[in-house]
Amino acid sequence: MKKKLVLASGNQGKIREIQAMFSEYEVVGYKTLGFDFEIEENGSTFYENALIKAKTISDILKLPVIADDSGLCVDALDGAPGIYSARYAGDGDDEHNNQLLLKNLENKENRNASFVCCMVYYDGGKILSANGKTDGKILFEKQGENGFGYDPLFFSFDINKCFGLATAEEKNKVSHRFRAVSELKRIMKEEGLL
Repeated sequence: MKKKLVLASGNQGKIREIQAMFSEYEVVGYKTLGFDFEIEENGSTFYENALIKAKTISDILKLPVIADDSGLCVDALDGAPGIYSARYAGDGDDEHNNQLLLKNLENKENRNASFVCCMVYYDGGKILSANGKTDGKILFEKQGENGFGYDPLFFSFDINKCFGLATAEEKNKVSHRFRAVSELKRIMKEEGLL
């Protein structure tokens, strides 16, 4: 029987992505274990927010937790939406976030952007972290229905197509989250946790 690894996310898309990458564990979303309150992410960096989530959940559930904080960083917007990516438009709605991003990029020539992810493992004592990044650009209009969040606007330089048109397998091979998880798994192996 696989050991449980709690993922500090209620986002089903993210849970599926992480489970596919972390097959050594049974990855479960924290809300399925009865943890049903929101955690205030008041850090100023992706790392701080990920650590806040991991520690809060692990301290209550007494299980190892991986938490990530990730977002879209757009060059022409000085790195925005950044740590505010999920709530960029204020209400957490993907469509509203995408509309605001397009509005804020009107008349901007440089549309280069990166998805950035910081992944933290915390088990009550040990803290491990890893980062991942994938580069691309923001399109002028949405393409495709795949993925979630900003995926329909993000053209990946790695796969030469929009994440909204990519299969889950195509995206997972190059995503910021995949790269962060791969690095975290490498560190966890070194620490004897895998």
